[in-house]
Amino acid sequence: MIEWIRSLGLPPWTGPTLGPRTTTALLFAGVFAVLIAATLFGHYLKRRVHGRRVMVVESYRARVRGWWILVIGIGLGFLGGRQGVVLLFAFASFGALREFITLSPTRRGDHWSLVASFFLVLPLHYLAIWKGWMAFAGLFIPVYAFLFLPIISALSDDHKRFMDRAANLQWALMICVYCISHVPALLSLRIAVYGGRQLLLIAFLVLVVQSGDVAEKFFSDRFGRHRIAPEISAGKTWEGFALACAAVATLGALLAWITPFSIIASAGVAVIATAMGLLGSLVMSAIKRDRGVRFWGHAIVGHGGLLDRAAPVAFAAPIYYHLVRTVWAL
Repeated sequence: MIEWIRSLGLPPWTGPTLGPRTTTALLFAGVFAVLIAATLFGHYLKRRVHGRRVMVVESYRARVRGWWILVIGIGLGFLGGRQGVVLLFAFASFGALREFITLSPTRRGDHWSLVASFFLVLPLHYLAIWKGWMAFAGLFIPVYAFLFLPIISALSDDHKRFMDRAANLQWALMICVYCISHVPALLSLRIAVYGGRQLLLIAFLVLVVQSGDVAEKFFSDRFGRHRIAPEISAGKTWEGFALACAAVATLGALLAWITPFSIIASAGVAVIATAMGLLGSLVMSAIKRDRGVRFWGHAIVGHGGLLDRAAPVAFAAPIYYHLVRTVWAL
């Protein structure tokens, strides 16, 4: 199976025909063109309602402003190269972990385990990503943090809801740090005839997952009939899920030129990543519903908190990383 996927031909306009900088510049030029068009469309809608505050129009314009912030942030990270991207996602993990813990029940006995999570576990994990110590990064949180953080909490002599508190902290670290860190970890992969373009693997992942999230909302609103889990999310439907996967398959095929994948493989990878992102959003919605909130925070205008935007990528990134590593990496 893996050999068959590898044998699929690459699009003729990829590989050595375009350098890494040219490919990245063309990709960002396309993204900025789409954002400029979306911004102008927002101004057009504002004029159509004669300046009145219509909720749908205001929500659309807020989302476009949020997209500008996200794209500029990722662009600045790309300008910093490998170190810039690792720092960008380290700060994203810190913000997401802070939002998760803020909405989680904790006690005084968790003080030192929380301090260790924010200022020891997270920095050490991203230092491993920075240095390329991937074996250590793969074990540090699932094994060592899993064992030692409950020990720190137990030494505080507070047994109330101990299991809930320990599981909550470990789950937060896995989603907000371990899973998100698989995005910069893509830079450590060595892929034949793809040298210097690993940043574009990140761009591909973020574009297809976030586009799939938007597409699922649009198609569910327009064509949704059968809700996936109405008690958790009233807006997500199987029709929206299927049509979003079909849309990102097309997008993935169109973006094959920035990847080491064939057109067919690119479409398949896009569908897998998007499906994981959508199902991950459902999981995070279940947690938010349980805690009685709509958003994890308000860090990004129009998009809620950092974790609201990062959650789909967090669920998709580990699967995407291991898929690329297994099939295409040397």
